[in-house]
Formats: sequence, structure tokens, C-alpha cells
Amino acid sequence: MILKQYYLGCLAHASYLVGDEHAGVAAVVDPQRDVQHYLDDAKELGVAIRYVLLTHFHADFLAGHLELRDRCGAEIGLGARATAEYRFRPLAEGDALDLGRVRLRILETPGHTPEAISFVVYDRSKDPERPHAVLTGDTLFIGDVGRPDLFGAAGLSSTDLAGALYDSLHEKLLALPDETLVYPAHGAGSMCGKNLSSETVSTLGVQRRNNHALRPMSKPQFVALVTADQPEAPAYFAYDSKLNQKERPTLEAALAKALKPMSLDQVLRLADQGAQLLDVREPGDFLAAHLAGAVNVGLAGKFATWCGTVLDRDRPVVLIADPGREEEAAMRLGRIGFDHVAGYLERGMSALADRPELVRADERLTALELREALKVPNPPVVLDVRSEAEFRQNRVPGAVNLPLPQLRRRIKEVPQGELVVHCQGDYRSAIAVSLLAGAGRQGMRQLVGGIGAWERVSAES
Repeated sequence: MILKQYYLGCLAHASYLVGDEHAGVAAVVDPQRDVQHYLDDAKELGVAIRYVLLTHFHADFLAGHLELRDRCGAEIGLGARATAEYRFRPLAEGDALDLGRVRLRILETPGHTPEAISFVVYDRSKDPERPHAVLTGDTLFIGDVGRPDLFGAAGLSSTDLAGALYDSLHEKLLALPDETLVYPAHGAGSMCGKNLSSETVSTLGVQRRNNHALRPMSKPQFVALVTADQPEAPAYFAYDSKLNQKERPTLEAALAKALKPMSLDQVLRLADQGAQLLDVREPGDFLAAHLAGAVNVGLAGKFATWCGTVLDRDRPVVLIADPGREEEAAMRLGRIGFDHVAGYLERGMSALADRPELVRADERLTALELREALKVPNPPVVLDVRSEAEFRQNRVPGAVNLPLPQLRRRIKEVPQGELVVHCQGDYRSAIAVSLLAGAGRQGMRQLVGGIGAWERVSAES
């Protein structure tokens, strides 16, 4: 039996290749959109990818089901309650897909979404009756369960879906043996749940004992638990969920359009026409010098998630990157369905060497400098762009909290005057500074090292 997990850290996303090496057949479950590694591994193992299966319509990334269909002729399989523009095999409760001696039995497990399914994996060469593993999608995570508030269909509230999730867990998944391995579609850092573990595999027995959402409780108690205090979903989630149901161009086609070198004059003309300038360099490099009007989202962080949060899906994007990293940026945008990249600035920031009037720099200050600045009669306003939960845990005295996902729509609420912007480190605050500058704000400085640096200085004083 083949059961290989692929974990994509930037999206905290797990996908799977499962099949029978002896029979030469396999399926891919919940694939990311860049699918070459599945094809490479299938070739090395000598198996044909017969099916590409989705546990549900994912909201946080664009799945690679159409790419695998087109690249290797795989048949798409979705939950029987799903509707989509493309042809697929509807998979209902009790159905099975046989991959040689490996069997995938379908459980309908609605709750995170109405059409959600799980795949119970049997290695029939070892035990045809007892399952080896279950691929749970976003129904059951390690340490948590899927959130029920992301599906915006008419007539289905988060309370309705939470009740369905309770039934799916207790009547379906927890009926499996304790030794069954649990392989979810996401891990720590995903916005599809609240308390996901950094572990990427567990067993049902361990989850029954340790998962806070599986503690003995009534259905009303469970509904109250899983609907409370969910983090704000990024703006692109609803977009991706719908796009996963549509027939659309493949990633290969999107990249062919995106990887177009452009002169500085071409970039400026597009910007004048409403294009978004996306600088993907690290925060320190961006703040030291960047093309005026650019938004900074660095490749080293949760790049796709934050791009999906702060960028406009309906306006073209022009990339500004260190030479050689343009393809990575376009591909990672493609993973969330942001296929509207018009091209990239050829030679990156070197293209501005003779145009210093177009270059902007933003000031930074250290925690020591901030401590002294707060002692004067008219101190700067400290803007904390972390989440409300982070802000409740620790803060700079007198700071104002405006979480980064809300900044663009609430930008008029940012206090006037001298401003110091910070987050946990440097990543989110650099994004915030770039958004504020794009809105015409001046007199800003970024706190180097964020709240961590502030707390170290405070502890020494």
C-alpha cells in the first residue's frame, strides 16, 4: 500500500497519494494546484493516477483536481451532495473505490461544508475488515475540528452545520477503531480551525482522549464550542470555495500569462490604470527602498494567505521581486486562484536605479527608541496590527489595536499624527505600513522586531 502525505507549510495544507504499487493504480486526495510532484512520484512508483478526490470544496486554496484531470486523465470524485461545472463521480455514503488491494470507503461527513466526505483506507492484503487510516479532510483535525462558519449557502447557518458536524464525528468517524490513523487536510497555522496541532498524523484513540472538541458533551454544548471565537476568515475564502466548483484555466495556463517581463514604464502605465504593485521582498528590504505605491507581502511568510487578505481579486497584479523569484511568487498566488498577474518588473528594484524620485523609504525604530519616544509630552500613537486575541495577551501601553485583515476597510479609523506600527515581528507591520502609505498616510515608523523586541526591552528596564 502507498499512503504518502505531502505537507505544504505556507498554507498548512496536507494532501495524499494513496494506492497499490503492485496493481499500479493510485488516487490523489485534496491536491494542491501545482501537481508535478504527484506525477513525478507516481511515475517513480510505477502507478497510474486513476482518481483525483476532494474531501470538500476548500476555501483556503485552489485544488489541483482540474490540473490532474488534464495532465493524466484522472477522474474527479466529489461528495454526492456537491454541485460543480465539471464532470465528476458523485461519492455517497458506503461507496467504495478499489485501487488494487487498497480500498477507499466513503463516509459522508458534512459539517465543515455540506458536501464534505472522508475516505476510510483499507489495506486488504493485511486486513480486509479493519481500516488502516481515515483521510478526514477538514472534518477532524489533529487537536481540533473544522469550523462550521465558512459556508455561506442560503438556508444553512453555522449552527446548522455545527450540528451536522457533531453527528458526523460521533456517528461516523468516532465509530472507527481507536488504532485508525487520522490524516487531516490541514495543520497548525490554517484558518480552517482554532486549535490545530503541529502534528500531521494521529490516531482516533489519541484524538478521542486529547482533542478538546471530542470531549464528552451534548450537541448544544458542541455547537456553542465550535461556533465561538473563530478567527476572522480571509476575504478570499469565499472566492476560492466557489472557484473550486468551476471549470477554469489550469495553473500552467495562468503562469504562462504571469511570467511576462515588463519595463518600468510599462509597470507605471499599468499602475496608473489601477494595477496593484506587489513587492514580495523581505520587510527590511522593502522598507529601506521600494517603488512608491507598492504593497509589501514577503515570500518568506504566509504569503498566499496575506495576499488573499489584502489584495483586490478584480485588479491586475504586477510583481516586484528579487530577480529569479518571480515564478515562485506567481505560482504561490496561483495556489489561491489569484491568476490576474499581468507580469513582473524586469530586473526588480535595479530598474529604478536612474529614477530615485520613484523610490520611497519608510523609517524604522528600535524598541529602545520607542521606549524613549513614549516618555515625551506628545508621544506617537502605537498601532498594533496583530489579532485581537494576541493584543489581549500582551501589548505596548496605550497601543491601539486594528487587526491587519481589517485595516484596509477601517483605514479612516487610524489615529492621526505620528504613528508607530508593529506586529509580533516585522512581517505584518510591513504590510500595514505599505497599505497606509498607499492610502496617503505619512509620518509612520515600523517597530523593528515587534512586540517581542518591546518585551525584551521592558524586561531589562
